[in-house]
Amino acid sequence: MPFLIILRDIILPIFIIIIMGFVIQKRNNLDLQTLAKINIYFLVPSFIFVKLYNTTFSVKLLFNILFFFLLFILTLYIFSNIASKLLKLNKKKTATFTNSILFYNSGNYGVPVNDLVFKGDPLAMSIQIIILTLQNIFIFSYGIFSFQSIDKGKTKALLGYLKMPIFYAMLIAIFLNSYNVSIPSYLSIPVNYIADSMIALSLFTLGAQVAQLKFDAKVFIIYLSLSARLILSPLIAFLLLFVFGVKGIVAQALFISSSMPTSVNSAVIAQEYNNYPNLAAQTVLFSTIFSSITLSIVIYISRIIF
Repeated sequence: MPFLIILRDIILPIFIIIIMGFVIQKRNNLDLQTLAKINIYFLVPSFIFVKLYNTTFSVKLLFNILFFFLLFILTLYIFSNIASKLLKLNKKKTATFTNSILFYNSGNYGVPVNDLVFKGDPLAMSIQIIILTLQNIFIFSYGIFSFQSIDKGKTKALLGYLKMPIFYAMLIAIFLNSYNVSIPSYLSIPVNYIADSMIALSLFTLGAQVAQLKFDAKVFIIYLSLSARLILSPLIAFLLLFVFGVKGIVAQALFISSSMPTSVNSAVIAQEYNNYPNLAAQTVLFSTIFSSITLSIVIYISRIIF
């Protein structure tokens, strides 16, 4: 059965590494802050640089993905705000609820899924890398703004993001790629070694982060968030792709990317600003678990429709 094959060959390998991270974290109590910094400041920038530098893509594709991403996020934002008002959530809970829907794990979950589904296809991976970069910009700008705006100003978040190497890795890679600038081997070899280690360590880190989460399965808002992130999101993506006539690998990559579980960073930010951190953590945990089923369905549908 194709669904079970997808579950076995794509989802299971990912969850094996996540479980390893979970078990080792439970037994050894690793320093998660250090692991997160290794990913953000060392592995992810190198991975983004290598993939974008080695991929042939057009500026038109870049702007088309940006256009799709903005429409997709805007639609989810409107839904989350309407739902928050109907549920009469306060400003702080609204921010956490909204972030759990808007921020999805396009990095240490989305990249491995893309790699396994498309068997390392450079076009598909470049699309995922662009989504990953846009998500990181969004998380560390609006994500922090949404919490800071409640009590403070909004300028510190942007300044903080400009200090991160992910954004610059993307810009430099696109520039060098566009002008066909060659990189000497003494630079390309170490960068490629670093990039090759990103998938395994990022999944391991995700498992270690999940091991630290505390949850309570009785909170209704969690199930609403899960429904929006794992079911409504791919439906919205499908409608956008259908309306604009996007097909082939581009459509498949964007459709699958849209169905990723809630980003761990949404819980990290909520914890840092003490904004319903338990609610954010529970959403990450449950969405990661249930995505094994919903994502398998999305992958199966993408192969039929697109």
